[in-house]
Amino acid sequence: MKKMTRRNFLKTSAFAGAAALTAGAALPAGAAAPAAAPAAAPAAEAEAENGLFSAARVTAAGLPAGGWQAELTFPDWAGYVDDTLAMNGMYTFFGYSGQGTLYVTPAAGVTDFALFINNRAVDTGKMAGGSTWAVDFSQLAVNGLNTLQLCCIRPAGQTVQVHIPYPTVIEGKPADVGLNPAVLDAIDRIVAADVAHGFTSAQMAVIKDGRMVYRNAWGTVNAYNPDGTPKTDSPAVTNDTLYDLASNTKMYSVNYALQYLVTNGQVSLDARIADLLGSAFVDDTIEISYSGYENPGLDKVKAWKSELTIRDVLRHQAGFPADPQYHNDAFDQTTQAAAPGVPNVLYAGAGGDEATRSRTLEAIFKTPLMYEPGTKTLYSDVDYMLLDFVIEKVTGKRLDIYLAETFWQPMGLSRITYRPLDNGFGPGDCAATELNGNTRDGAVSFTGVRTYTLQGEVHDEKAYYAMGGISGHAGLFANASDLAVLASAMLDGGYGNVRLFSRDVIDTFTAPKIESAANWGLGWWREGDMARPWYFGTQSSSGTVGHQGWTGTLSMIDPSERLVVVYLTNKINSPVTDPAANPNQFDGNWYTASTLGFVAQLLYQGLKSRAGSPDAALDALLADMTAEHFKLVASDGAVSAAHPRVQSAYAMLEVLVERGAQPFRFTARRYAEDALNLLDPVRDADELAALREQL
Repeated sequence: MKKMTRRNFLKTSAFAGAAALTAGAALPAGAAAPAAAPAAAPAAEAEAENGLFSAARVTAAGLPAGGWQAELTFPDWAGYVDDTLAMNGMYTFFGYSGQGTLYVTPAAGVTDFALFINNRAVDTGKMAGGSTWAVDFSQLAVNGLNTLQLCCIRPAGQTVQVHIPYPTVIEGKPADVGLNPAVLDAIDRIVAADVAHGFTSAQMAVIKDGRMVYRNAWGTVNAYNPDGTPKTDSPAVTNDTLYDLASNTKMYSVNYALQYLVTNGQVSLDARIADLLGSAFVDDTIEISYSGYENPGLDKVKAWKSELTIRDVLRHQAGFPADPQYHNDAFDQTTQAAAPGVPNVLYAGAGGDEATRSRTLEAIFKTPLMYEPGTKTLYSDVDYMLLDFVIEKVTGKRLDIYLAETFWQPMGLSRITYRPLDNGFGPGDCAATELNGNTRDGAVSFTGVRTYTLQGEVHDEKAYYAMGGISGHAGLFANASDLAVLASAMLDGGYGNVRLFSRDVIDTFTAPKIESAANWGLGWWREGDMARPWYFGTQSSSGTVGHQGWTGTLSMIDPSERLVVVYLTNKINSPVTDPAANPNQFDGNWYTASTLGFVAQLLYQGLKSRAGSPDAALDALLADMTAEHFKLVASDGAVSAAHPRVQSAYAMLEVLVERGAQPFRFTARRYAEDALNLLDPVRDADELAALREQL
């Protein structure tokens, strides 16, 4: 009888795994541009079925410096021995189906060991001791947690090292992750219809289970002339176009930097601001009696400031006013309102240069607290301007340089930056924002205010005038794809061989900051108990986090679904509807495409975790959305057909009618016919005639 060797056993074993040792494998560099997973060759497939694998030798010198999801030494990777702990030979890590490589280095004296991934055996017979081997386990990987088991090392006393990279983002299709394309088609048609009726532009990227499954762009980079007439010669938005992220900046600048610094022990969340920035943070404080707030006296305010920590500031509970407008020379700090003729006692200048930036820090030092820290939540840009300076003090680098070196460059992200016009991009690469600078079509004025259409310059006034375009609260530009890849690091803490955040730090920053305000983490917006459906929809998990930006941007990360959605618009690239009534109400704000949360609401309908086809439910949902639009039209009074509220209602109705006009969609047709009754026969006569003809 032929002796049954370990190699022969693997050839014949019914449970032999499908992992493969990749030939000539090199460690992957983090890269933002998604790449399709290579298809297995027929010979490799046959080998996988029989537990045979082709090995590739990788020298130890070939392992580049970098971070790892895990660096393990077996046996007893945990560092101690306990016969009740089977975990000493097992390790669980984060991964995705269709991708994954780990690096195995047996010590020079190792002759044999057993290796399993997700309970599937990997042939280790070719893994000579003293060399490093790349194991491609993409066919064995599952979405979420994967388990490696390494044991039975011979001879006793020898060791095997394993390096596990983080997953990256690869190219994919909706079907790869169980996402029904019908919901993406509905989103596409809604945004496209809004653009046809006067909306500005949008861009979207979706990552699910480690795959970039959707990217799209709508509209033009600059939709209107300064006088409010449509601009007909503007180029179309592409998936490469950069958008002004506004307050999404907070998460991907300050939060990311602090999460990295805390992970690496370079700063503590409970470090006091005064200890980091110096006693002037307290000593220079001036007295201001804020309208509507009790003034406890300067000594008490200084005492409060002296105890402020990074954690307090991240919670937006530090006590600072929301918007003291350090750039506005005519601003009443008492009332926190623009006041022509009233000098701003905290004025730092509007030069947008490094000197002004330094004076802004001095102005923050002077700023008294409005309320006792911890007693309320007041969303304040000052919080993140202050934390910007904290990061620069700790790292010794300006914020934009630190972020580029720590995140963007190692991850291969080429379309995210501050001050794009100074960093290789032109105005045409950027979606424009306000048509007439920061004037709100003439309703706002201060010394140095910009009056031209903003394109490639940050819109936010404090970021531009007071912080020179580089701030922790606003200033970042990015396209949806790069931002989605960057956001995906929140799911597992790294990217490729770039280690960013520990699991504990991610949990700390995204946990509810307090039970009574579970819609907040440390800076992150949380879904909580359906607390933010306007942004994350009603179907996202309670642990969903993200942020919104005033220019019309949204990012959301749902760890339960391993889902990242980035949806960017430039809705304020439109006329102010009525500058006298509300200078912050732009025409772009009236459209479905500007509501941000509609994307998540529709997208979740198409996830495989929802049973059945979404088509019928979508028809009903779109009918309901149309009815809600016309309720809003009615509540606004007899507005003209040209009003953007009415134009957006037309757009929604057209999407519904288009579905109803398709063959054999009888219920959708009934919904559409019913919806025609929502139109005013006089105001909407032309629209009504066109839609009836289409049906």
